[in-house]
Amino acid sequence: MYKNLVKTSLFLLNLPPFLYLSSFLLFFSLPLYPAPLKAKPKTILVTGGAGFIGSHVNKDLCDAGYQTIILDNLYRGSREAVYKAIFIEGDFGNAHLLDQIFKDYLIDAVMHFGGLKDVGESTQEPIRYYSTNVGSTLVLLEAMLRHEVKIFVFSSSAAIFGQPLMENITEEHPCNPINPYGHSKLMIETILKDLDKAYGLRYSCLRYFNAAGGDPDGVIKNHQLKNSNLIPIILRSLEEPNGHVTVFGMDHKTFDGTCIRDYIHVKDISAAHITVMEKLFNGEHSQNYNLGNGKGFSVNEVIDTIEKVTGRKINVTASSRREGDPPKLIASSQKAKNELGWEPYFPSLETMVEHAWQAMP
Repeated sequence: MYKNLVKTSLFLLNLPPFLYLSSFLLFFSLPLYPAPLKAKPKTILVTGGAGFIGSHVNKDLCDAGYQTIILDNLYRGSREAVYKAIFIEGDFGNAHLLDQIFKDYLIDAVMHFGGLKDVGESTQEPIRYYSTNVGSTLVLLEAMLRHEVKIFVFSSSAAIFGQPLMENITEEHPCNPINPYGHSKLMIETILKDLDKAYGLRYSCLRYFNAAGGDPDGVIKNHQLKNSNLIPIILRSLEEPNGHVTVFGMDHKTFDGTCIRDYIHVKDISAAHITVMEKLFNGEHSQNYNLGNGKGFSVNEVIDTIEKVTGRKINVTASSRREGDPPKLIASSQKAKNELGWEPYFPSLETMVEHAWQAMP
């Protein structure tokens, strides 16, 4: 054994110098610790992801490095608005389909934009609204719990507050909805509180009024033919030969008699949804946030701004008030600003109209 050791030593001593140098450099170039494995992107299930708000949130999620699965029945959404995501056509109230999705994909969180959202329609078809917005959402939540997915971001509505008792509505404002749509959103918020206590399902509810604007990048177009939001309704009327816009109520207790609403850019809504989701991933407790630009615009102001941006005259028809329409709704976003560092990046009504006009297909 000693002789073998001596032979080995003599062999090493007689090696060419460049081999010593190569070995030296190789040794010191090796990392002291193994390189960390790159984290796998989180996967987000986006219900209603082919709709107006959901499609923009999906785009921002994809651009931020998330993997997304969109579930949409295309009742109001458009397949053309789906950006990069895996798209599945179907209802979020289909338990069998949901089980298959949760088995096929490792879902980390659910963002829920699915459901019906027309205030006027909800007063005429309340059963349909409760069945879809409440019943189907319960099916979704049950599926999440079965598959142990416990992070949920809910696209709620400031319609849960009803008639405002203060100038700017805060999260502490009493919740007294005055239409089935608002009631259906409040019911889900109440259910989420109970699921958090019972099962540890953490959530964030975001309440806002009128989503507006469009994709500043020009990638996503607004292909929705059925729309209950004022700005796209007016813009589409300009594309029709005999298009006109019906203003419901010219005698509200506002400065010009028309309803005042708090419009918020869809990109700002998207940013808030992603921010609260990431806080939940980091262990934050369940929270509710109001989103708004802090000021309202009347229907007449919206019409005037659209005429200015497009250079076209709008044909307006006056009608009676719709049941369940409050005269003025403006949200306070102070809590979101303090806790999320969020505030509108596109607060200008003119900018929102310009982006919405550019997004028309």
